[in-house]
Amino acid sequence: MSTGTEKQTCENLSRRNLLKGAVLGVAGTAAVASGGWALSEAQAKSCPALKWPWPYEKLDPAKTAEIAHDEYYRLECGASLIYSVFSQLAEKIGDPYASFPVEAFAFLGAGVDTWGTICGANSGENIVTNLIIGPKTNGVELGRLMGSEIMQWYCDTALPDYVPKVSKVKAEIPKTVSSSPLCHVSVGVWMAAAKKPLGSPERKERCARVTASVAYKTVELLNAWKDGKYVTKGVFPAKLYHIDAQGNCDQCHGTNVPSPPMPEKTVKS
Repeated sequence: MSTGTEKQTCENLSRRNLLKGAVLGVAGTAAVASGGWALSEAQAKSCPALKWPWPYEKLDPAKTAEIAHDEYYRLECGASLIYSVFSQLAEKIGDPYASFPVEAFAFLGAGVDTWGTICGANSGENIVTNLIIGPKTNGVELGRLMGSEIMQWYCDTALPDYVPKVSKVKAEIPKTVSSSPLCHVSVGVWMAAAKKPLGSPERKERCARVTASVAYKTVELLNAWKDGKYVTKGVFPAKLYHIDAQGNCDQCHGTNVPSPPMPEKTVKS
């Protein structure tokens, strides 16, 4: 049994390394979870919170969606999605979830610091799925594939498909198909359809509901994985397009899109 001093040291170590991951960004999170900050073997053994993957217990998708919706107004899309899952697991399991600095990931909002890149809900769900499912197993990167599957679902689905119990606005929130995982495209398509500006209460409520929709889908798939019933539909787009990209470039950039070099074919003699 650990002494109080050992427990305190472990907690400090966990928080210090998790915060390093927050500083270095999304990619750093996986490195933290896997003990990638040059932890000694003794430190890793004394602090199971730093071992990757992290434990998971099934959650209620509807409750998770409700939490994500409500927390959007405090943390925006990315951090609120992480919070909707990790806050519940902190109650059920404790660490590592109880020590995870969710607020540090508020920078994911509005496509990372309002740059309109990947939607924060997509970033958040990838953090969640990869920390829980873990690294490549038998050559299959199931965590990343689940993340890719949810992003494809995000692109293809009329969102938001979640309606909260209590809404911030009384107006109807239209559903739109973004055909893209990018914030500026997803929001832009919706703004054009709804005829509402970026700062409108309706747009904010729309993004809160989209975040809730993604949270619901994430927990739905994680529950299936926990039951051993999940078969991924995820693909890595680079295998389809021969470049790390989405396949709808013409949506914004017209027909003048450069083609990447094709892989060389093996010539048989």
